[in-house]
Amino acid sequence: MSDAFRVHSRRDGQFAVISTEGYINNLAGDKIVEEFNTFVSQDVKHFVLNLEKTQLVNSIGVSILIEVIEKVQEIGGTLSFCRLAPIIAKTFKIMGLTQYATVFETEEDALAAK
Repeated sequence: MSDAFRVHSRRDGQFAVISTEGYINNLAGDKIVEEFNTFVSQDVKHFVLNLEKTQLVNSIGVSILIEVIEKVQEIGGTLSFCRLAPIIAKTFKIMGLTQYATVFETEEDALAAK
């Protein structure tokens, strides 16, 4: 299942938009972190993680996303999630991720928020 994971990213003004496609586990999480680090090295501080094409995130994937949140806080940036499947939204809320990252319905809403 991890072989099917894809990550797409782009810069949109002051934001980096990282879109995922597939199951987020340890390998997928590492790909997200690689994209994140690439943008941080370019002085990007604001991130939108679009999970429209992701239906599952396992516990290791969540822990990696927590690491991303911690790094965003260290650089004084922001992280937003958008297009979450209901089960992912519930998981993120239970795990406390939504205390440190904002959740939006759409990518457009996330980009317009700053």
